[in-house]
Amino acid sequence: MEERYNPFTGKRIVPGLEDAVPAAAALGLEPPRFCEQCGRRMIVQVSPDGWWAKCSRHGVLDSATLEHR
Repeated sequence: MEERYNPFTGKRIVPGLEDAVPAAAALGLEPPRFCEQCGRRMIVQVSPDGWWAKCSRHGVLDSATLEHR
């Protein structure tokens, strides 16, 4: 099983344990700050039409990509 991390807190996700999500993130107003794959802090740039976040190990994630999922 692959480890996953909370993109807003950076904490490892443990099945069965709740990890609080900040209110702004739950409303979709806050971009992720941590990589879901490794938990590292990402470089984040916010613009009027979206955001992008870059992990040094796993590359770039942007709001436009997430909208198409």
